[in-house]
Amino acid sequence: MPGYHTKQQNIAIAGVADLVIRSLRDRQQFSDPQGQARRLGISSAAWPIFGLPWPSGRQLAARLAARVLRPGERILEMGCGLALASLVGHRRGAAVTASDMHPLAARFLADNLRLNALPPMRYRHGEWAHEPLASTAGTRPNSAVRGRYDLLIASDVLYERESGVVLAAFIGRHAAPEAEVWIVDPDRGNRPPFNRAMAALGFVLSEERLDAPASGGEAAYKGRLLTYHRAS
Repeated sequence: MPGYHTKQQNIAIAGVADLVIRSLRDRQQFSDPQGQARRLGISSAAWPIFGLPWPSGRQLAARLAARVLRPGERILEMGCGLALASLVGHRRGAAVTASDMHPLAARFLADNLRLNALPPMRYRHGEWAHEPLASTAGTRPNSAVRGRYDLLIASDVLYERESGVVLAAFIGRHAAPEAEVWIVDPDRGNRPPFNRAMAALGFVLSEERLDAPASGGEAAYKGRLLTYHRAS
């Protein structure tokens, strides 16, 4: 690809067949010739984060692989990056929508659907702070996340204390009256503001440790699954 380098690899997800994933080669990649990322507030240092497979993303994908699918359930992955969980859910036949604010996330998703011989799936521009304008998102006006979902999922998104409050507001706009939210968090320590904001929306929190030892060339993982449930 012009401006940045990629690689292709098999990624093992517990409970399902391996995914073939095209990702950025490393964290040194950057290309924003038209300034789309800059207009969205994505710095050159943050630009490659979307395009790398992260341990928490694998944990989220494994959790969705083990979920009993519910007829008619609508699932939204927020800040999907390479969308490992969305790909797993889509492969299993779930009604999944992937979303991210990065201008290249949709392109990488389309490539990875093709590499895994999967049909097209829903993707929406997911900017948490506000509904994006077409001029800033670089996409069609109707491309933003719309509607409400029964299960909203994300991994490693509480990277700043302030981001949790913005994310909770986004969830408030797009969660169904009775909904569940999964956040895989690698113990970044920024949970309290998000937890308070989710409680204000009527969600009850439960936590589960996801610690795993190093195995098969994979580093050890320490983190937790935050599950928020709201009854109608």
